[in-house]
Amino acid sequence: MTNLQALVIFNIAVIALLALDLAVFHRHARAVSLREAALWSGAWVALALALNVGVYFWRGPQPALEFFTAYLLEKSLSADNVFAFSVVMGAASVPVEYQHKVLFWGVLGALVMRGAFIATGVVLLAHLAWAPYMFGALLFFAGTRLLFNKKKPDIQAGPSPVSRLARRILPVSESCEGGRFFVRRAGLVLATPLLLAVVMVETTDIAFAVDSIPAVLAVTRDPFIVYASNVLAILGLRALYFVLAGAIAKFYYLRTGLSVVLIFVGAKMLATPFYKLPVTISLLVILSVVAAAIAASLRRQEVAVRGLKPQLLRSVQVRKGELSKHAG
Repeated sequence: MTNLQALVIFNIAVIALLALDLAVFHRHARAVSLREAALWSGAWVALALALNVGVYFWRGPQPALEFFTAYLLEKSLSADNVFAFSVVMGAASVPVEYQHKVLFWGVLGALVMRGAFIATGVVLLAHLAWAPYMFGALLFFAGTRLLFNKKKPDIQAGPSPVSRLARRILPVSESCEGGRFFVRRAGLVLATPLLLAVVMVETTDIAFAVDSIPAVLAVTRDPFIVYASNVLAILGLRALYFVLAGAIAKFYYLRTGLSVVLIFVGAKMLATPFYKLPVTISLLVILSVVAAAIAASLRRQEVAVRGLKPQLLRSVQVRKGELSKHAG
């Protein structure tokens, strides 16, 4: 089976799964529960691992290892998308029952752009000798900026430039109009805030793809592996959003870990013309850094909770004392 045939079959399978998701499982607008989101997130991970096994039998152990490393890397870097998407939902005032629909169409549109980015990156690396230095420098700069910039991703809580531009081009209604993207009023076709949210999700994902796609290309330049790992990680991001949207802020050191990962893969790409680091080493580094960042974040949260307990206890005791005085 050629890469082209594999890409066609993969895309047909993805389209079928998305159609099933939209037409059956989320036919009617409703809020996604934590349990449902966790199950869907697990299902997308299982699907990625199943394809990983398929790559092993189709292409061998080395491509399978590259696929797993690329998927893990993209999945880790997508954590920042979760925070950005939550800001977009708040900025556009998207009701919880319509958030899945916005993410569905937003991510679907972003995947088309990611496919174009991947194709461009593969072609550049194949034909331009200086391309690895360009991508490596981009990743190294992005990782350094993320490491020393402790602020959250630069996604505005108010109207973004993208939404302001869209409002100049299209007349926009004031409400979500029952989950529709367009509505007709007094002979005019109006866009709804949901359409603006979809556009903002797409542009936000594209901004993050500028870092993540070169990072995956540092692991492998196989077009199918880069594309398939990207698609499965981003499709799983929709469910991951509903699992982590309220808890992502607790992973305090995760952004630091991701910055170290970006710096590492940037240095790896810069060194590629002189030395090709084994994929196994890359996988171990990524796993170790992300795991250490998560463990340190959880430890920090535990220490913070322990520190609050005595304060809460003292507050309760003081309050009881005040009530006793008033009662006396």
